[in-house]
Amino acid sequence: MKKIINDPSRAVEEMLRGMELAHPNLVRLLPEHNVLVRADAPVEGKVALVSGGGSGHEPTHGGYVGPGMLDAACAGAVFTSPTPEQMLEATKAVDGGAGVFYVVKNYTGDVLNFEMAGELAQAEGIETDYVVTNDDVAVEDSTYTSGRRGIAGTIFVHKICGAAADDGRDLAQIKELAERVNGSMRSMGMSLTSCIPPERGQPIFQIADDEMEIGMGIHGEPGTERKRIEPANAIVDELLGRVLGDTVDFTGSEVAVMVNGLGGTPLMELYIAYARVAEVLDREGVRVFGAYVGNYMTSLEMAGFSVTLLRLDEEMKRYLQAPCRVPASRPF
Repeated sequence: MKKIINDPSRAVEEMLRGMELAHPNLVRLLPEHNVLVRADAPVEGKVALVSGGGSGHEPTHGGYVGPGMLDAACAGAVFTSPTPEQMLEATKAVDGGAGVFYVVKNYTGDVLNFEMAGELAQAEGIETDYVVTNDDVAVEDSTYTSGRRGIAGTIFVHKICGAAADDGRDLAQIKELAERVNGSMRSMGMSLTSCIPPERGQPIFQIADDEMEIGMGIHGEPGTERKRIEPANAIVDELLGRVLGDTVDFTGSEVAVMVNGLGGTPLMELYIAYARVAEVLDREGVRVFGAYVGNYMTSLEMAGFSVTLLRLDEEMKRYLQAPCRVPASRPF
């Protein structure tokens, strides 16, 4: 293992401290809970958005805390759900009296712990609600999940619902919008390499130098097929074919497209992939409203990428274009 760290057991807390020091005008750290909150939290009269999950997916989740996106992010250990206590402390820190909305990726630990945190918050008089994102079309009932996994499309929920909350939408309206976004997007990914969690010190799975895994999850969960590496266009065709062939009809619609790197893929390769995505969508009569290419939800240093399509309506387009100020480098 070659990593720029000190003590593997303290990597998450040192990362969060670094984020607070680098962006003091945007975020502040609750160090005893590994929670990042907006520097100006709580914002009175505004629905607060809270998300979180295992670390190792940076800039998810802390990179999206700030005006126009999340009010707080809970950081678990690498690839491990944060605890209900962390989530409760985040909830109390950002509650401005209008309720708190949780954006939860569909992993068993995250769902159970956020549900428990919501119950604890309700007992303290804080109204909460949540959405469970499940945009991955690759597999059902994977290692960490019952049902489809939540992957990079979750960032569209953060962005659109974060803007809606800043626009004064109430808790019920935020929930309806989040469910509409989640129901209108589909994603699928692939990987070329494994990754090494710091405390594990070795790759989480083995893959040959000439192989790729189609449908790989963001924690290294198995995909649908392992086979020889193919050219970029063939890989995109396979991923996009599954996305377009699922239950959301993208024909004739305007879409937001995300080509998301998993941490170890150069931008050169992501843009090569996007060129093919744009070509296929044009051929299929799908119009690109906005394209987002880069590292949005990673898996440490894993090489690979995912493709997400979001079918947009006018409200989503407006909130997707709304300004935001977050630590992640120009995400929108």
